[in-house]
Amino acid sequence: MHMVLKGDYFDGQWHSPSTAPNENIIKKSPADLSKTLWEAKVWHAHTDAVVDSAIKGFETWRKLSFEERSVYIRRYQEAVKKRGDAIAEALAWEVGKPLWEAKTEASALVSKVDVTLGDSLKRIEKRTIKEVMPKIDGHTILKPIGPAFIIGPFNFPCHLANGQILAALTAGNSIIFKPSEKTIGSAQLMMEALVEADFPKGVINFINGTGLTAGKLTSDSRIRAVFFTGSRAVGKMILKNTHQDLKKMVALELGGKNSTIVHHDAHIPHALPELLRACFLTSGQRCTSTSMILVHRKIANQFIDEFKKVTQRIRVDHPVLAESPAFMGPVIDAQAEKLYLDFCAQGLKEGAEVLVEPKKLEMKWDGHYVSPSLHYLERVDLKGKFVQEEIFGPNACFMPYDDIDQAIAIANCTEYGLAASVFTRDQSLFEHCLRDIDAGLINLNRSTVGATARLPFGGVKDSGNFRPAAVSMIDHCVHTVAALETTDDTSSHLKDVVGLKE
Repeated sequence: MHMVLKGDYFDGQWHSPSTAPNENIIKKSPADLSKTLWEAKVWHAHTDAVVDSAIKGFETWRKLSFEERSVYIRRYQEAVKKRGDAIAEALAWEVGKPLWEAKTEASALVSKVDVTLGDSLKRIEKRTIKEVMPKIDGHTILKPIGPAFIIGPFNFPCHLANGQILAALTAGNSIIFKPSEKTIGSAQLMMEALVEADFPKGVINFINGTGLTAGKLTSDSRIRAVFFTGSRAVGKMILKNTHQDLKKMVALELGGKNSTIVHHDAHIPHALPELLRACFLTSGQRCTSTSMILVHRKIANQFIDEFKKVTQRIRVDHPVLAESPAFMGPVIDAQAEKLYLDFCAQGLKEGAEVLVEPKKLEMKWDGHYVSPSLHYLERVDLKGKFVQEEIFGPNACFMPYDDIDQAIAIANCTEYGLAASVFTRDQSLFEHCLRDIDAGLINLNRSTVGATARLPFGGVKDSGNFRPAAVSMIDHCVHTVAALETTDDTSSHLKDVVGLKE
């Protein structure tokens, strides 16, 4: 697969100057390093131009009604549906996720429109309280913030950005979308669908770039909202760039160090496939991936033995060209491969026992293929890097526990607080976990991955800044105006004003 990138999009057209770019990004497929997928050119001068374009677009777009905006968004839905197969193939080649999984992401772009217009939109409609005061009605009006800058991640380069883009547009904001520099090709296909929907000039904008581009745009005072999905380290840099700008809304979706508790009464045949997906889908490159499996000591040996066997059955192969569908493809790049293997080595230093060995795999194709791995920690150092840090790779570590409060303490020991799950048939035990686990997503008898767009999605502590995405993303795309409206414009008289001279 080879893609020709069109450059940046602003002022209603694509821009790819003939002048030498400031940066040049060459993308090779993580599944086959002999394949160059695309070459992206970065012009730093375009950052000012896209902001100018977004400001002009906002002035047009904010004045349209919800019904008028919905017409454009429905046109986008049809355009992105037509590109479903092309987007899925681009995702598979760029990210390394198996084609079946990439198709799931591509289809989510279409369904997210229905959720945004059907569920999210209700959250920002005008609300009225009749007679909030005698003969006075009260109104709550939610108005768009302004030009929004959306920074996409590499693991779900279309799906996650799509949700933020749709929320921002539905609320009446113009958008600037900068995808991860690792996944510009699939993002461009999604952008082409937005272009086909024929939004008013300046409403949608697209820019290629690296951290330099993102840094310049996040610190631009004319940008009124920044939506970022990615690592904790980058999220903190964004806060450093923006924290003194009181005009700017910043919504961060960051990492996770997620735990699954398997209690002694868990239904093991159900828990096994759920946990397999939780730990190893997308090669563990999901912020909601389960990293720590806390298993009750009564069933620890049995459960670990069965999970070890099923983990060893995982097929790692080319995401597109494999003869049989792979469960896992490669990790995204050489850096991710090294971090994964180094992290597993750190586990050994901290006393972890290897159950399934992490390895660099020799394949038919030269790519970043690694094996899934399992470790076991009998004694847990709650301050150890292996327990504290997000790995973003296909590893999980078993830890035994004797009582549920001990398991909750381990789940809460990290600085992250994104997702957790509990496998038990005891509803009261789950309610106990629901009350005491510090996480934004807590599931019963379901894995930590695969959230629904119809509920809020976000975490606490270092997993975010209390601005969850999915259905509630739209809440961060508006500001609130309160209005009082008298129903009797003859009720005020000068004689009732205290302190006036006769």
